[in-house]
Amino acid sequence: MDTIQIIRKHLRNFCFLLLTFVTGFFYFCFYLVGITMGVTMAFTLVGLPILHYVLRSTRALVEHERIQTECYTDISIGPVPSRIRTEGSLWDQVKAELSEARNWRAIFGLMLIFVIGLVSVICASLFYVTPIILLLAPILSVFNLLDYFSFLGMEIRTFSDSLYVMLAGAILIWFGPYLGNGLVTMIGSHTRRLVEGFTGK
Repeated sequence: MDTIQIIRKHLRNFCFLLLTFVTGFFYFCFYLVGITMGVTMAFTLVGLPILHYVLRSTRALVEHERIQTECYTDISIGPVPSRIRTEGSLWDQVKAELSEARNWRAIFGLMLIFVIGLVSVICASLFYVTPIILLLAPILSVFNLLDYFSFLGMEIRTFSDSLYVMLAGAILIWFGPYLGNGLVTMIGSHTRRLVEGFTGK
């Protein structure tokens, strides 16, 4: 793998970590609001369709998560099997969705992506953005763009201090992206488990 491909891979990993936070936040809000509204309004004609469609969305959202993972990473995951249509009245279909354990496992897994996303956005900042800022420390010092700045609790006021910070940035920019790649692999494993929850593996 040449240098350009490595840089592209790390950029995709960075984008994937940020996107994990965005999609995780959406899943969390969608299911929290959808299930809460569906349950509280279940005694009306509005609540049952809400519950029905919110619970039926699990396969589509897991499939979206699988496609997103495959687009941004080198992880290959099999497709989510298609849903078998439930016959009967709306109440029968809602009961079938409510009693489907795989739906609830998928909902929990999708909502968990929000927590994973919080970790991802913090790690993306540490592994990809922070090293670049540290590498710019001598430039900030030479041009007096900042009177001083702090690194790990130490105040950087002189050019020689900024060189040590730049060295720390060079070290971090070397192994930080590989830590990010490990985190991306862990997120891909989580997505694979979500898909396998529907395939019965």
